[in-house]
Amino acid sequence: MLAATLIALTLMAACVLVNYEALRLTQSLIPRLRIRPHSRILLILFAVFTMHLCCIALYAGCYYVMSETLGLGTLHGEFRGEALDYLYFSATNYTTLGIGDVFAHGPIRLVAGTEPLTGLVLIAWSASFTYLHMERFWELHQKQ
Repeated sequence: MLAATLIALTLMAACVLVNYEALRLTQSLIPRLRIRPHSRILLILFAVFTMHLCCIALYAGCYYVMSETLGLGTLHGEFRGEALDYLYFSATNYTTLGIGDVFAHGPIRLVAGTEPLTGLVLIAWSASFTYLHMERFWELHQKQ
């Protein structure tokens, strides 16, 4: 259980850092671009989606390693053990959908239980970031 706790904390920290760096880089890039506000918001949304997909993939990779290599639990249900299955499980956890057709058993449950908290916080953070930029772009759009 200690290993699962350390993995969960490491994943949470890694995802926060990925989120922070992605938003920081996006923030510094946007003012330099000479593109219309519509295109800017699309670029921000692309960066946000890419960042969340990276976090989902990071969790999926850890589920694979925990299950297949470390023996720290398994995933059951509508699950064949393919890469897409791990990504699906991670995406439903990260986005807090928690559909339930795939579920964790063993110490891996600790990581599966902390992923929704991480996803919820990071999705809210990126939604706030996106909204603040949209508000600025609306002002720019009104000036054009």
